[in-house]
Amino acid sequence: MVGHDLGSALLAIARSAIAEELGLPALGTASHAALGQPAATFVTLRRAGELRGCVGSVTASRPLAVDVRENAIAAAFRDPRFPPLGVAEFDAVSVEVSLLSARERIDFADEDELVACLRPGQDGLILECGRRRATFLPQVWDALPHPREFLAALKRKAGLPAHFWSPHLNVSRYGVTKWAQGEPALSEPEP
Repeated sequence: MVGHDLGSALLAIARSAIAEELGLPALGTASHAALGQPAATFVTLRRAGELRGCVGSVTASRPLAVDVRENAIAAAFRDPRFPPLGVAEFDAVSVEVSLLSARERIDFADEDELVACLRPGQDGLILECGRRRATFLPQVWDALPHPREFLAALKRKAGLPAHFWSPHLNVSRYGVTKWAQGEPALSEPEP
């Protein structure tokens, strides 16, 4: 399913969805055999290299094309960290689409064991405890390269203290294939 053609199609879907929401002309259509398959994606928007929106799904519950479209619209207009994207910003915003692999639960007895299991630069993580849940894409390792720091920030994102520990803490990993400006980069978990 992964390839340059798929990446081009996903980037076109994301940009076109945002353009249409802004009332701009549609940017054309995209086609690929994988677009109808269930998939989980994140769409990340950047302006001048700075984050401008990022929204996604961690469960493959809708067709790939629909997931990218909906996440692009949400990243542009409903990311609570940013005001809605304006027409004047559209041409200055770059789009990145991350296609998530299936998640794999990580088994660990304590935080030291969990930290030892992490693969910086490769793992996207989903942390869950009760109703609290958060995820970081593998790209976040660029800003938080140390496993303990990465994990502490993920806990804070979930609304938990950085040093929180519970036997009910669940952590899963996933990899991504990402495309920005049509350049694919692979980061999938090893078996």
